[in-house]
Amino acid sequence: MSQTPFITCTSLSFAWPDGTAVFDGLQVAFGTGRTGLVGVNGSGKSTLLKLIAGELSPSGGSVRVGGEVGRLPQNVTLDTSGRVDEALGIAGTRAALHAIEAGDAGEEHFAAVGDDWDVEERAEAMLGELGLGRIGLDRTLGEVSGGESVLLRLAALLLRRPDVLLLDEPTNNLDLYARRRLYAAVEKWPGVLVVVSHDRELLDLVDQIADLRSGEVTWHGGNLSSYEKALAVEQEAAERMVRVAEADLRKQKRELADAQVKLARRKRYGQKMWEERREPKIVMGARKRAAQVSAGKHRIMHEERLAEARERLDVAAEAVRDDDEIRVDLPYTAVPPGRSVLTLRDLRLVHGARVDGVLELRGPERIALLGRNGTGKTTLLRTIAGELEPVEGEARAHVPLRFLPQRLDVLDDRLTVAQNVARFAPDATGNRIRARLARFLFRGARADQPAGTLSGGERFRAALAALMLAEPAPQLLLLDEPTNNLDMASVRRLTTALESYEGALIVAGHDLPFLRSIGITRWLLLDGGLSETSPEALEDAV
Repeated sequence: MSQTPFITCTSLSFAWPDGTAVFDGLQVAFGTGRTGLVGVNGSGKSTLLKLIAGELSPSGGSVRVGGEVGRLPQNVTLDTSGRVDEALGIAGTRAALHAIEAGDAGEEHFAAVGDDWDVEERAEAMLGELGLGRIGLDRTLGEVSGGESVLLRLAALLLRRPDVLLLDEPTNNLDLYARRRLYAAVEKWPGVLVVVSHDRELLDLVDQIADLRSGEVTWHGGNLSSYEKALAVEQEAAERMVRVAEADLRKQKRELADAQVKLARRKRYGQKMWEERREPKIVMGARKRAAQVSAGKHRIMHEERLAEARERLDVAAEAVRDDDEIRVDLPYTAVPPGRSVLTLRDLRLVHGARVDGVLELRGPERIALLGRNGTGKTTLLRTIAGELEPVEGEARAHVPLRFLPQRLDVLDDRLTVAQNVARFAPDATGNRIRARLARFLFRGARADQPAGTLSGGERFRAALAALMLAEPAPQLLLLDEPTNNLDMASVRRLTTALESYEGALIVAGHDLPFLRSIGITRWLLLDGGLSETSPEALEDAV
């Protein structure tokens, strides 16, 4: 690196074309080391990374970056007709190398190669480090899985050796094996690294946490676990201060009421003395004026104390984070124990995976569907959902089911959240839809947002609401990598929602902490065939 890499954002402002402000005067700087950028969905994490990378232009302020920048976006899309070396950005250099090796000494070939004579060896070594050693440089990208696409894009960045690396939800679609390789690459990174993620293991590898909230960044030196412990202590203190401030407010209200009662008694007594003329008129007048001045000062003093108590309560309340929870207390989703929900019989899938014999899902069972990228987990879910026909065998659901895919393409981006839900529940009234949407935190005008304007977490909530509120109510829910693109608060909300869901559940995923948190009852590994496993066995095998 020619210089010490850095990122500096000075008085940074940015707003979307519709006028929605994301940042207004943001001040933040990142130096050498690994930073975990956290915050609720919609707080602007991905937008900030795009501004740093120069993919968006600020409406005010400036972004300065020392060194070359590389960014891994949330959703990696590669041209399926291209080759691996093209995705890695080395196709031109390879072609020049091969031309020179074949005897063509044209100057343009030497210029294309430059000092990069070992590019093929470095590329193959990088693919090997990321677990992609079996993928040749000439392989077509159409043969590569979603998780392998993410690793290929990461390999391309690492080959460039940028000074500043920006990772936006890099573990999306990665299996446990690929995640371990990503973790190793992150641990070895020598420059500036800023990662946006909900992956707890990844965020426990960072040196510091930057919490982006309400357009400002709060710093914590340490990893996610350390940050959450500190935050829990801070929130406990904040809630305690709220209770103290509420008690003080009640006290000041009582004292003001008591003072008003005393002043009223004095006024009545003074009026009685005036009427009975017990003292000279001049003395009584002076006494009355003095009482009025004293009463005014007394009232003002208590009113000021009350106002101060209210202000202290407001300040204390602002320090308490208000992360609402999704509520899914829906009727008709419950499945009685023992009831047959799904039958898979001698199943052969379109991409080669299979289910030998008979697999039965009964009652409100919760199944985790695990396996490496490309083994067919999504294909199996789509087959169960009826979107794909099996090559052989049978996949029969005995209850109403709904499938939430990775891409969340159940939503029509042109329609509002409420209109999307109405598509799945055409007989429900508008008021009924809005009342239910409020349980998914889409209240008032939020229900009228076009789906195309939602953040990743909001889009997930809207898609989950559309499926859960569908008619008939789903008694079997199929979720494909549901924690992708969700912030930590949204993962907690999803966990709460699934805890209150009473139907059967099949979740394809690699996020073991999340899967453990939702009460999985059976762990199934898809690796050619389908077999019983455990999270401990998986971790031992990685």
